[in-house]
Amino acid sequence: MNSENKHNILLVFTRNPELGKVKTRLAKGVGQENALTIYKQLLQHTHDVVIENNCTKRVGYSVKVRENDLWEASLFEKFQQEGEDLGQRMKHAFSQAFSDGYKNVIIIGSDLYDLQPHHLEEAFDALATHDTVIGPAKDGGYYLLGMRNLISDVFKNKEWGGDSVLKDTLENLAPYTVHTLEELNDIDFAEDLKPYQEFTEYIITN
Repeated sequence: MNSENKHNILLVFTRNPELGKVKTRLAKGVGQENALTIYKQLLQHTHDVVIENNCTKRVGYSVKVRENDLWEASLFEKFQQEGEDLGQRMKHAFSQAFSDGYKNVIIIGSDLYDLQPHHLEEAFDALATHDTVIGPAKDGGYYLLGMRNLISDVFKNKEWGGDSVLKDTLENLAPYTVHTLEELNDIDFAEDLKPYQEFTEYIITN
């Protein structure tokens, strides 16, 4: 691990791709098997995007760490998420990264088909001059969060999955300098698939 890698770390939160356990809101519109297929494609996209970035990459599994899967052990550190809710799990992952000596810590999910390498580059570059960086999602949440020091308030008192997460988080970040990335589209519901030709076959029409 070189010194540059030790400076920046990217955390990827992922769910174990199991039938009926992923993209449950999406599954209501496309069926469980299609939801799992789509999620696997989203995982592959996320993998292909993040390997372009020259930083340490650490994948957090929702249930159990898988040794032989999409995330190669030669490229990705692996850990199991810890905490009662998403906020606690993110806080724990950030705390661990800072404890390990990383200066710039960024976290993303694994269900954003619009994410591109330049978004991650912009985010890490922004942390050179800002306390935090955030990538707003169109559903009122965020797809990326980064910081140079642990700001615990952003992980507390949130309705995770609701449409007020971004607003509430920005209120927590008001005392800090924040760089905002472009707004992107999360894929949570069947209608979120419509802009993507690759996924239109899964949309069930009445």
